[in-house]
Amino acid sequence: MILCCGEALVDMIETDGAFRPFAGGAVFNTAIALGRLHREVGFLSGISTDMFGTLLQDRLRESGVDTVQVILSDRPTTLAFVQLTEGNATYTFYDENTAGRTLHANALPDIPAAVTALYFGGISLIGMPAADFYATLALREASSRAIVLDPNIRPMFITEPEIYRARLATMIAVCDILKVSDEDLHWIIPDDMLLNDKAQMMLTMGPKLLIVTKGGDGATAFLPDGQSVDASARKVDVVDTVGAGDTFNAGVMAKLSQLGCLTKQGIKNLTADDALAALRLGAEVASITVSRAGANPPLLEELSGGV
Repeated sequence: MILCCGEALVDMIETDGAFRPFAGGAVFNTAIALGRLHREVGFLSGISTDMFGTLLQDRLRESGVDTVQVILSDRPTTLAFVQLTEGNATYTFYDENTAGRTLHANALPDIPAAVTALYFGGISLIGMPAADFYATLALREASSRAIVLDPNIRPMFITEPEIYRARLATMIAVCDILKVSDEDLHWIIPDDMLLNDKAQMMLTMGPKLLIVTKGGDGATAFLPDGQSVDASARKVDVVDTVGAGDTFNAGVMAKLSQLGCLTKQGIKNLTADDALAALRLGAEVASITVSRAGANPPLLEELSGGV
């Protein structure tokens, strides 16, 4: 099982002059996408017992996501108001004292033996005390389970960048797969260097596989032996980009899981062909998501060749 650990929130998306609620959050979206791809997946987060929290749990279950690890709270749900400009999303978050934000590192849950990989990312790695909850969990589990990390950095949301960079560095050091956008990479390493040089630097920090997405220019996977592989982005009519990266991550993990590579040992034995197959599925599922409104990942039946 892949356990997705991170935020679940409600996106309030502007439509025809009004805001409508949609279940969302980077890690939540990835869990939904994995469930729709018929991968065994669970979700770990703090979720409210309010009406929005009920919506989130319903959406998870509808997509086949196990919710046993969800931590229920009477605190409110995080809200993200989303404005779309030419298909690109900008966000305003309301996250103080919410169910997801107030998880504590001194109360880590037991992780079932069936979980072979844990996925972390998004704004859940920024806001305290939940950020320490997830970082501590990753460090505790890294010796026996694969750790996949996508920081999905939102600079405007980061009030203490050096503290955040330090926390992120501790997680990068123990992660097996690190996925970043080209913008993320330039934010993590702000030096004036070529992207490929920054990628090689990132590999020395701990990951066994580094994936860099470049929007319409596709994605590149960098392996520790110096090999790299590229996958092109699929050309589609873009409705909006909400959830595109989250769905891409699900496609990558779904393919690696199907190949038997999404374990500690499997990642060590990963080949360039395995990485390329994962990138291609990530690109396919992301292309479907951006072709329709909101974070609406595809069902397995919508893919051209399955997982």
